[in-house]
Amino acid sequence: MDIGAAAYSRFLEGDNSGIEEIIAEYKDALMLYLLGFCGNITAAEDLMEDVFVKLVVDKPAFKMKSSFKTWLFAIAGNVARDYLRKSKRRSFVPLENIAEMGEEEDILKEHFRSENKLLIHRCLDSLNPDYRQVIYLTFFEGFSNAEAGRIMKKTNRQIENLLYRAKQALKAEMRKEGYTYEE
Repeated sequence: MDIGAAAYSRFLEGDNSGIEEIIAEYKDALMLYLLGFCGNITAAEDLMEDVFVKLVVDKPAFKMKSSFKTWLFAIAGNVARDYLRKSKRRSFVPLENIAEMGEEEDILKEHFRSENKLLIHRCLDSLNPDYRQVIYLTFFEGFSNAEAGRIMKKTNRQIENLLYRAKQALKAEMRKEGYTYEE
C-alpha cells in the first residue's frame, strides 16, 4: 500500500491527518496538471480544491486497482473535464505572463525556474491538449503508460501512439524555438 492509499485509508477510518497528508503530498502536482486543462491559475486552484472536497465529502472507494496517485489524477481529470463541459471555453495563460501573476503562483515560478524548463513548457503550451496531457503525466509525473491510459481513459496502444506523436510534435516546436539537441 503506497503512502497516499495508507493516508486515505486512515482518513476513512476517522483520522483527519490522513487527508492533510494527501493534500500536502499531491496539491502541487494536481495544480500543474489541472492548469494544463483550464489554462487559468484561479480555475486550476478551484478545481484542485474540488478534487479534495470530493474526497472529503463523497469519500469515493479506492479499490486498489491502480496506485493511489493514478486514482487521484483520474478523479482530477474527471473534475476538469466536467468544468470544461460546463464552461464551454478554454483560455490558456501564456507562460510569459506567469512572472506577472503574484505570490500565490510561486509554485509555478519555482517549477519553471530553469531556462530549459521554460522552453519546454512554452513549447508544450502550443501542443494539442492530449499531447500536452500525456507528456505531463508520463514525463513530469512519472506515470507508466498504463496508468496514464487509466487517467486519460485511453487504451495502452492509444497512449503509445499519443506519446509518439506528442514527442514528435514537441521536437518540432522546440526546433522552431531554436533549441538544438543531440539525438
